[in-house]
Amino acid sequence: MSSYSINEIMKMLPHRSPFLLIDRVIECEAGKRAVAIKNVTIDEPFFNGHFSTEPILPGVLIVETIAQTTAVMYCASFMESIEVRNDHAPLTPEKWEAMIKEHVGYLVEIKTMKFMKKVTPGDTMRIEVIVKNKFANLSLIESKVKVDGVIVAMGKIAVSEKV
Repeated sequence: MSSYSINEIMKMLPHRSPFLLIDRVIECEAGKRAVAIKNVTIDEPFFNGHFSTEPILPGVLIVETIAQTTAVMYCASFMESIEVRNDHAPLTPEKWEAMIKEHVGYLVEIKTMKFMKKVTPGDTMRIEVIVKNKFANLSLIESKVKVDGVIVAMGKIAVSEKV
C-alpha cells in the first residue's frame, strides 16, 4: 500500500492551483482503490461567489476530488508497470512525469451522486474510491466522501483509462 504527498501528486496529475483539489493520498492499492484527503479552507477562490454568507463546497468540486483520487490510483498502477519493465537506464524526472501525465484518463460519466451533508471551510474530506467493474479501458468507480467519519457524498462514476 502506497501513499503520496502533494509534490508526488503534482508529478502524477496535470492539474494545478486552483484546480488541484486533493492534498494527499493516504492509501493506494494501484489500480484497485485509493483514499485521499482534501482540507477545505476559506481562502479557496470559489467561496467568494458560492453562497458567500454561508460558504459550502460546490458538489461539482466534490465530484472532481473523486475523479482526481481515481486518476492518482490509475497513475500509481501505470508507475508500477513502468518500474517493473524499466530495468535498464533510469528515466529522467521530466521523461517520467511526461509518461505519467500521458496516462491520466478522463471522467466519462457521473452515474449516480448523492450529497447528504454540506462541506464547509474547516472540514477535512476523506475521499474513498474503489474499482467495482472494468470493461476494456472503462472502469466503474464507487466512491464515498466522509467528514469526521460521516458520509457527506457518495456515488458512482465511470472513467476512461488511457492506455
